[in-house]
Amino acid sequence: MGYLSGFLLLCFSLAGWYFKRGKFVQRLFWSALFAYGIGVGTLGMSWMFAVQTIARDFLFVSAFGGLFAWAAGWKKSGLAAVSIALAGLFFYVRLVLWPFALTPAIALDTRGELLLELKEGKSLREIVPVLRGYGLSATPAFSPESPESTALDNWYTVDIPSRFPAEYRFLEKWLSRHPAVAWVEGNEQVLSEPLELGPSGEDNNPARYGLDDPGVSRLWSFDRLKMDELYEVLASMQGQPVRKALVAILDTGVDAGHEDLKSNFRSLKASWDTDPKGHGTHCAGIAAAVSNNGRGVASFSRDNRFVQVTSVKVLGAGGMGSQKTIIDGMLYAADHGADVISLSLGGPGTSSSQRAYRQATEYTRKKGVIVVAAAGNSNRNATNFAPANTPGILCVSAVDAQLQRADFSNTVGDIAMAVAAPGVDIYSTIPAGSYASYSGTSMATPYVAGLAALCKSIRPALTTSEFYKILDTYGLSTRQTKETGKFIQPAASVRALLRERR
Repeated sequence: MGYLSGFLLLCFSLAGWYFKRGKFVQRLFWSALFAYGIGVGTLGMSWMFAVQTIARDFLFVSAFGGLFAWAAGWKKSGLAAVSIALAGLFFYVRLVLWPFALTPAIALDTRGELLLELKEGKSLREIVPVLRGYGLSATPAFSPESPESTALDNWYTVDIPSRFPAEYRFLEKWLSRHPAVAWVEGNEQVLSEPLELGPSGEDNNPARYGLDDPGVSRLWSFDRLKMDELYEVLASMQGQPVRKALVAILDTGVDAGHEDLKSNFRSLKASWDTDPKGHGTHCAGIAAAVSNNGRGVASFSRDNRFVQVTSVKVLGAGGMGSQKTIIDGMLYAADHGADVISLSLGGPGTSSSQRAYRQATEYTRKKGVIVVAAAGNSNRNATNFAPANTPGILCVSAVDAQLQRADFSNTVGDIAMAVAAPGVDIYSTIPAGSYASYSGTSMATPYVAGLAALCKSIRPALTTSEFYKILDTYGLSTRQTKETGKFIQPAASVRALLRERR
């Protein structure tokens, strides 16, 4: 804020000098000029941007001071002139300084702060002189297997030198004006946010569900989801599922050797089959733990005929990733046989700037994939949380055992496709053959992803909109349905799907 304060002081001190040419006002002006210079220096700009910024600001300051000088000589019109000058100052600060000179509120990936899309038929060579002029480097961002069905192969990651932290806004606007550029947006950071809690201690007898997995006794979710009814519906099915559906957990990795996952796990890359944080393994257990193996917990069928799980590592050991790493993972999962993509991750992001997410979601849709994402754990509107706010993604809020919105869960009333699932004190797998209870929309998301995979195994052509319509039609109202969406009901949803299959 030093730069902005120095600029405002410079404007008003120059205007005061025009009104009254005293020594005090002159000293104030020179002090303001010094403060402004210090402010520019603290922004961390390259010399090129610093020169541009100073020239632009001084042009405005001169005009602002000149208007005040004119007002001093025309007493009848002075008030109008002052009003015009102040209005001009307001719009200059709001439209020029605020968006571009201040550091962004949303954290960006320091390995490549910008995502840039070239227009169709344009080459990176056309903007290389601009990039070099500002010390930038650009590398291809995405490599879809079917580039003919998307524009994602036209995207590049742009890295801004670390010594110039404040130039994101300048460069975004500057590059977007180039005739070869279709779009520029920030490469926003993404993270996982589980909240660890103790077990509820609820006594839920596994035998009630025809299971021998001891950890089911700690799953209140099975009662609210009516899992016993689901298992009976699946047992009465005529014939086998069409095929096993694959749900991809895009996260910190998955412990592929876990005793309660390995029989249901399909490896895509060996380096993704470990999980230093535990978040991805916990989500994988919710979506597709091995049922009836006498260990741990269970998932959406007694006999494990319907669903497999895999890992696509998009977050680091600390649970941090970026928009680019998430989209890379979405493309890889869609290109390697995933039926469902589960995103228990996200971060602040405006829906108007998520062009890359929208293109990635459209790509997965063409591949027949259902994408499910966490609403977020900030107790805010999920429309400000990406990728949950991306059109075409099914957004999931978290509720507790009383079907009350969890106090941390973002609200989803303004999201086009949103549902609720259990997300408080959820007991599931963690690395090294262990188990733990976590809370978060991260935990609610794989419940929906696992159910989506179950439904896709019965009807592989099922689309996201068709799946959402079933969940919304047969779901339960919660205590705040407008904020959470309907609470998923697996048995009723599968019955509806089987009726339609006949």
